[in-house]
Amino acid sequence: MFAIIGFFALAVFGLGALSVATDADVISTPGLGQTPGIVGMILAVAVFALSLGLALRQRHPSFWSVPSAAVATALAHLVAVWVAVLVPGGDVIVATAVAGDLVRGGASAVIVLAAAVAAWGGIALRRTRAQHPRWPWERHDEES
Repeated sequence: MFAIIGFFALAVFGLGALSVATDADVISTPGLGQTPGIVGMILAVAVFALSLGLALRQRHPSFWSVPSAAVATALAHLVAVWVAVLVPGGDVIVATAVAGDLVRGGASAVIVLAAAVAAWGGIALRRTRAQHPRWPWERHDEES
């Protein structure tokens, strides 16, 4: 869960920082509203969770799973935004232009980077066999 929440937080921060740095909206096509962005992030988080979950099921998860999780997450985000733009308007050209703007404008790179950092962190936590924190008196009972 830490890695999933971390991915979402990094992606939202990164997209916001990109928007401030470029002085442009992430999806700047007029009349679309917020729905394509919301749908895109929901699917991106779901695909990230699924791909990281599959990587963490291994006994000794490999960091080689990071690139595939990052790319799958970014592609899912692009496809979800494309479909969310296409469904209400039915215009393939507008949907493709919005998806292209995400790639050219750097939003997809932000998603890839956020997914890679969060996936690496999730795999690192699993490989170190981190455990839940315990109160001092809980540790004392185990030592006796």
